[in-house]
Amino acid sequence: MGIHVIKMPDIGEGIAEVELSQWHVQVGDLVVEDQVLADVMTDKAMVDIPSPVHGKVIALGGVPGEVMAVGSVLISIEVEGVGNLREGAAAPTPKAVPAAVVEKPLVEPVAASKPAAKPAPTGAAAPRPAPVARTADERPLASPAVRKQAWDAGIELRFVHGSGPAGRILHEDLDAYLAQSGQPLPVGASYAKRTDEQQIPVIGLRRKIAQRMQDAKRRAAHFSYVEEVDVTALEELRVHLNHKYGDSRGKLTLLPFLVRALVVALRDFPQINVRYDDDAQVITRYGAVHVGVAAQTDGGLMVPVVRHAESLNLWGAAAEINRLAQAARSGKASREEMSGSTITLTSLGALGGIVSTPVLNLPEVAIVGVNRIVERPVVIKGQIVIRKMMNLSSSFDHRVVDGMDAAQFIQAIRGLLEQPASLFVE
Repeated sequence: MGIHVIKMPDIGEGIAEVELSQWHVQVGDLVVEDQVLADVMTDKAMVDIPSPVHGKVIALGGVPGEVMAVGSVLISIEVEGVGNLREGAAAPTPKAVPAAVVEKPLVEPVAASKPAAKPAPTGAAAPRPAPVARTADERPLASPAVRKQAWDAGIELRFVHGSGPAGRILHEDLDAYLAQSGQPLPVGASYAKRTDEQQIPVIGLRRKIAQRMQDAKRRAAHFSYVEEVDVTALEELRVHLNHKYGDSRGKLTLLPFLVRALVVALRDFPQINVRYDDDAQVITRYGAVHVGVAAQTDGGLMVPVVRHAESLNLWGAAAEINRLAQAARSGKASREEMSGSTITLTSLGALGGIVSTPVLNLPEVAIVGVNRIVERPVVIKGQIVIRKMMNLSSSFDHRVVDGMDAAQFIQAIRGLLEQPASLFVE
């Protein structure tokens, strides 16, 4: 028997160190060639580290969250034969396989694809997770969508087993909990006195979020601009188009109209459709409009990119937005699909609130935020009428975008949305 040592691979692009994000194996596990051993994170990508050999894991070279130098020992595997630790022999490094990509300096995180769950033994029922006994003030990890599902179902998340990374509760965990009969909540559990504390290390994606947010706020001179928009006519058009073409072309949400408004408005404001390299002091102005559109996933927000939005009609944009969102949620989005945006559109939908102050997605210089649509009384020609109103809360980099240009840009978008026929006038 011999020892095969796998070193931290050279990811390329001059990267000297990476963060160990997650182990997929433990000491004592048997592994096969091409099995994913670990995930590591660089400034630009989450990378899978596969095994080049068959064998048994005998040592791990780091813990999740640790920053490791390229070339340091990552894992040791016992193999048949002599391994690669013969005297004078250099240990080979494995090929790094991109898992999920984050373009630097993206403000929103991109979650790595999750390893496939191990199938249940043939002929055996999958074991049901045991109820979890968390203390009353312990806040389990779960996405907003999972919390809403639990609220609607009357489930206290602290009693639900989480099968995701770091014990995160997933939708399937709620389904498994609901499938368990006879699981009443302890009487008075909601009012139990709590004295516990929990320390959560800031590692992995959360560390990247913190670094990028801090970098964006430190480097860019943010300023925000908020304007209200009457979207009554736009909503009437959207409903009409869905009624007439929904079955044949697909349903339209508000997002394709907003993408179209960005494309048309940027024709008159090319100075906003740029990326600013502040290290080189160079502004690159783009003719193409590559719109980053935030997509909510269980692992956090991803920002896939609708490339060449200027060439897409409403249904083309809608289909591309939906395709990219599905790819992002499944962890299958490619590097090209997650990078290269020239302006970002961010929306929380029905949870969008009244006003927000979105953080720039560097190196872009503008981000357009969409707040929720509400019916409000509005005075039109001396009469009080009920209209559907929506705020646009947008941020700009004042180093590149003047306040007047930003205001005129948002007013142009407002005009297009309030008179939606103008979106299609060439």
